[in-house]
Amino acid sequence: MRIERLRLFEVGLPLVHSFQTSSHRKSGLDHILVEVTDTEGRVGWGEIASPADPYYCSETTVTAWHVASHYLAPRVVGVDWEHPDELDAAFAKIRGHEFAKAGVSGAVWDLFARAQGLPLATALGGTRTEVVAGVSLGIEPTLDALVEQVERQLEAGYGRVKLKIAPGWDVEPVRAVRAAHPTLDLHVDANGAYPDTEETAAVFAALDKQHLTMLEQPYAPRDLMAHAALQARIQTPVCLDESVVDLGDLRTMIALDAGRVLNIKVSRMGGLGLARKAHDMALEAGIPVWCGGMHEFGVGRAANVAISSLPGFTLPSDVSGSDKYYAHDVVLPPVSADHGVVTVPTGAGLGHQIDVPWVQQNTLRTFDTAAVPA
Repeated sequence: MRIERLRLFEVGLPLVHSFQTSSHRKSGLDHILVEVTDTEGRVGWGEIASPADPYYCSETTVTAWHVASHYLAPRVVGVDWEHPDELDAAFAKIRGHEFAKAGVSGAVWDLFARAQGLPLATALGGTRTEVVAGVSLGIEPTLDALVEQVERQLEAGYGRVKLKIAPGWDVEPVRAVRAAHPTLDLHVDANGAYPDTEETAAVFAALDKQHLTMLEQPYAPRDLMAHAALQARIQTPVCLDESVVDLGDLRTMIALDAGRVLNIKVSRMGGLGLARKAHDMALEAGIPVWCGGMHEFGVGRAANVAISSLPGFTLPSDVSGSDKYYAHDVVLPPVSADHGVVTVPTGAGLGHQIDVPWVQQNTLRTFDTAAVPA
């Protein structure tokens, strides 16, 4: 196969409900959609779901745009290839910039699956026809508002709830939700906001008594020793997210017992192919995995559904319905959940069509290799 054209669309969409983590609050998102076209006229779509600000990771929409247009596009357009994994090898020379790589790689995977007449899940080796979805809730102004948000998601059919926590917003919110729902599948995510101190140790000891499914990314990404020490002290499984960017990180996590659950984010791992390899490694080590999200538009969300169909994804993934985040998504039909379960599409590629007029209506800027001087 050969791709003859690559286009980027930076698209801005408002969120249905603003979302706050330990670092910032957001009411809308700008993500970059990637469109690739091969010599037969077939089209594939991917999504660069990088944050606008360097809080979750060092990448931003600005850096991803630069890397995708200046460094990744030349390694894709006009290149002969047989399988998307070949492009992962071509991208390896570029250090970091996993979100940018994941978006371009995702478009190539969609194109590849469409050309084969296969659902993306099947092309990846998925075995499930349905994926259990969970929801992630941000920091709310009050405890009552948080409990109300939890109630709303439970009424929508979601059985797993993840709460964002931060210093000063941790034990009491969890206690409030747990008191209201004693048997809820509940876990918390700190996004690396806590220092490794005695005061923090007391917070995590208190959370350990709340029967949580997992405690996600309590410490800074590179502090794997602190995570290993914490895991040795508490019964709640520690889940790593930001700490595991590549397979070397995962090997270190396993060797140190720094975590007993892995959040696989396609964007953080650099693409579907590398995410699948992380899944395989974790499965062999007996570590359960689930697919985390970055509030993706429908393109990235559909890719997450596909990867979540692999056998090692035994925990609910962040693949809830589009309507939880966006009043009007960029795919048709939108990703939907029925009582917290998402059906894996059976159509070729992503299994969704792109609402191109809506994309164009919300596009902030574009890039087109066809317009780049030779």
